[in-house]
Amino acid sequence: MEKKQRVSLWYFILAFWALIILQEVYVASQHMDEVPYSQFKGWVQDGKVAEVSITETMIYGKLKEEKEKSLGFQAVRVDDPDLVRLLEEQHVEFAGVVISTLWKDVASWVVPILVFAGIWFWLLRKLGQGAGGGFMRIGKSKAKVYMEKDIPTRMKDVAGVDEATEELLEVVEFLRSPEKYTRIGGKIPKGVLLVGPPGTGKTLLARAIAGEAEVPFFSISGSEFVEMFVGVGAARVRDLFEQAQAKAPCIIFIDELDAIGKARGSGPMAHEEREQTLNQLLVEMDGFDPRVGVILLAATNRPETLDQALLRAGRFDRQILVDRPDRKGRAAILAIHAKAIKLAPGVELESIAAMTPGMVGADLANVVNEAALLAIRRGRETVQQEDFQEAVERVIAGLERKNRVLSHDERRRVAHHEVGHALIALSLPGSDPIHKISIIPRGVAALGYTLQLPEEDRYLYTRTELQNRIAVLLGGRAAEELVFGEASTGAADDLQKATSIAKRMVKDYGMSELLGTVALDQSAKPAFLPTADTYSAGTYSEQTAQEIDSEVRRLIDEQGQRVRTLLAALHPVLLSGAKKLLTAEVMTGEELKALLPPKEEESVLQ
Repeated sequence: MEKKQRVSLWYFILAFWALIILQEVYVASQHMDEVPYSQFKGWVQDGKVAEVSITETMIYGKLKEEKEKSLGFQAVRVDDPDLVRLLEEQHVEFAGVVISTLWKDVASWVVPILVFAGIWFWLLRKLGQGAGGGFMRIGKSKAKVYMEKDIPTRMKDVAGVDEATEELLEVVEFLRSPEKYTRIGGKIPKGVLLVGPPGTGKTLLARAIAGEAEVPFFSISGSEFVEMFVGVGAARVRDLFEQAQAKAPCIIFIDELDAIGKARGSGPMAHEEREQTLNQLLVEMDGFDPRVGVILLAATNRPETLDQALLRAGRFDRQILVDRPDRKGRAAILAIHAKAIKLAPGVELESIAAMTPGMVGADLANVVNEAALLAIRRGRETVQQEDFQEAVERVIAGLERKNRVLSHDERRRVAHHEVGHALIALSLPGSDPIHKISIIPRGVAALGYTLQLPEEDRYLYTRTELQNRIAVLLGGRAAEELVFGEASTGAADDLQKATSIAKRMVKDYGMSELLGTVALDQSAKPAFLPTADTYSAGTYSEQTAQEIDSEVRRLIDEQGQRVRTLLAALHPVLLSGAKKLLTAEVMTGEELKALLPPKEEESVLQ
């Protein structure tokens, strides 16, 4: 393809200065000796001047004996009425001329025009680049258009979201054979909204649908509709639907729909441009005929913020949840991503899937990539099981920071802290199994960590299980107090998590005997995006707020006393486990369990 030519304002600036330099060189080359007017007049009276050229301000001339050798002389003109008579008497050739220099012509006419045209052209290009490739195309849609042959993604490339895939296959079937649905009067949904946590594969699903249906695919982000110019968003919505109807059957995919679809009038300040864009989108969704074959797909992880008019029947008729995958789904996702790397014999992706509860497809892709990078770093030709295990720990806990050197006292405190967590987890029934205990610093602030990996995915928790979680979190601080007589700042994150669980037990789950089975936190919360869990002002009285604080503190204190009692009974195991951890830096849950005396181990396992 022919390479596009780009004109920059700097070209005009460089040309302007080049002309100035050329003018200076020209003037320097035409230099004449400057003489006083009196001397010039004396030369005329003596008959030494051969010829003279007179301008408005200067007099240029040549002497008779130097006429062929010299460039001549110049003198400043003086208002002298006798000069012409004197020149005629001495038979000096003279003429009145207007000097037209290169600089005068260029500077007064050509250069201003060129500079003005260059600046205007540059401004137009800059405005055009921020508005879709040209100033006159500012209202055109910025959607990326993929034709059917340009979409290699298929449903076989998607895993872990079987329910969503089944729902969307109906859309594929309609685009392939619409007469199957229209024959008996059925209508395909005008819009399909994909909702779910970030990284679950909503965009991948949309591309797979377009690839399976083999139809054009219009992809655009919600934020690309709204610009600084009023009315641009609405114009782009109109242009997008016009292009889509011209290429029907096709799919329009709007990612991050909440950027333009937020409820109108929400928030402290209204956004007129965004609301105009939303109004135009609502009109277009009502206006286009579903029989044409234009399907509107959209994705968001904040469905609670969308305008209700956008979600009503006839617009986004169907909402499909793209949730976090279960263990089977995670294994399938790992298998898809593992096709791109060389696996060693004996690698069990099922066990890796069991180690990654709560991870979404993007996290699992990162795990596979990290495992491959670790294998390369270790000089291996294939990726082994231990590479995957280390990659999971990197994603969960962060990178190892071996350069951070702790003092001996800090290492002892961290070791007892982590063994305290692990012993409480081993002592309480229903706790997640201990996979690994480490005092190697990881991540941003973790000086050590205790990695618990559940054996199965959990969706419900009882009151006892939540209390046990609080107890495990308090185990590290209690171990420090038992061994060293006081706690350290290392338990700050544990206290925040324990307080958050206790607060939700009281305010959300109705698990407080004092306050009863009442949901006290009625504020709207994001369905899929985690937020900072802080005490928010509720719709209850100040007395109720005091009772909530008292109940949260009581729950924490009860579990703290319970943990101290358990660790006091396991004090020798706590010391021996910490000593072994200080030597090895890493130990497994099975190794810690082996330190328990037979009677203690039997009671713990019960």
